[in-house]
Amino acid sequence: MTNKILVASALAAVMSMSAAAGTQAADNEKCYGIAKAGKNDCQTATHSCAGTSTADADTASWVYVPAGTCEKIVGGSLEPKA
Repeated sequence: MTNKILVASALAAVMSMSAAAGTQAADNEKCYGIAKAGKNDCQTATHSCAGTSTADADTASWVYVPAGTCEKIVGGSLEPKA
């Protein structure tokens, strides 16, 4: 339960920073496995565009996070997991 709260808090912070920025900055990185359903940033092999993931923490879906942040988030990965 604590891990879920930690992930949710980190994701909320990341999403609010992304919304405020409006566009991706050059110092961001893709973080796989942390996006909530419908909150992914771009297409994957299973869906065609941003905002169309159907499951929370889909290991193929990603969101932009500030560089160096992804590996600190529980479940976050710099590469998609098979």
